Amino acid sequence: MSADAAAPILPITGPDLAARAAAVRDEVAKAFIGQPDALDQVLIALLAGGHVLIEGVPGLGKTLLVRALSQALACGYARVQFTPDLMPSDISGHAVWDPKNETFNIRRGPVFTNLLLADEINRAPAKTQSALLEAMQEMQVTIEGHSFALPPPFLTLATQNPVEQEGTYPLPEAQLDRFLLKVLIGYPSRADETRMVTAISQGRTASDFDLSAVQRVVGPDDIVAMQAGTAQVTVDAAVIDYAVRIVTATREWAGIALGAGPRGSLALVRAARAQAVLAGRDFVTPDDVREIARPALRHRIALAPELQIEGQSPDDVLHALLAKVDAPRQ
Repeated sequence: MSADAAAPILPITGPDLAARAAAVRDEVAKAFIGQPDALDQVLIALLAGGHVLIEGVPGLGKTLLVRALSQALACGYARVQFTPDLMPSDISGHAVWDPKNETFNIRRGPVFTNLLLADEINRAPAKTQSALLEAMQEMQVTIEGHSFALPPPFLTLATQNPVEQEGTYPLPEAQLDRFLLKVLIGYPSRADETRMVTAISQGRTASDFDLSAVQRVVGPDDIVAMQAGTAQVTVDAAVIDYAVRIVTATREWAGIALGAGPRGSLALVRAARAQAVLAGRDFVTPDDVREIARPALRHRIALAPELQIEGQSPDDVLHALLAKVDAPRQ
């Protein structure tokens, strides 16, 4: 091995892995008040090396959550505000002619980072949305016929507003399937909202949280090592079979017009491993699979029109489905 070759990154496992994940959660929670489930689910995606689609009405802290996470991680961070006139090259980058040297230079776009916030992703047309497909799936970007690897770790955190649909472009199923989890952020409790208002308004005129209290606790190599350690969490064959049976049931369930594909089974197992890490365990239980099933599958199924007319949501259907699929005995 040459002297300048990078040393291999060893997995972080056991109590050290759980402690570092807890440290990140504690730091982000200093700014992102309430919504512990949403915070945990974003951390699960980080540990599992997957991407996240965050959905909620404006003003609930979707962008704040991502900004606080980037502050706790000593990693590269970039934000792209998706608009109807955004071009694919505005995300991936493009070639620029250099008249002095009479050659093209590659100008890399904001996707060349560790944490990419795709804000209001459904406000850009499908052509621009698809610029993220290669990056999310293959960890690389092709510019002018040349492929460029993205720096590990790479995590896309996309936000969208479920209420205001005018001037939006729904994400196609192929792109939705690239997101490991779809995280829903609802209104905070009255106690959490009181804490939030107090923290923001106390002696300040700004309308946003001061992130200076959030300390950086892990860096890029630490995150890669944590992801490698998460991948080593033990999953019993019976638990894998349970996850597959849940996904298979979505293809046969009355009222689901389109069930989840095999990527849903993989997502369920990957996310369950990270769920176990947050719980301080080095093995996955059926409860881990059940708890993460809705975030892992809600965006991978399509309801039949009659259920949509009745006002049922994917979570309602998945709740009923999970009650019918027998879990293995621990």
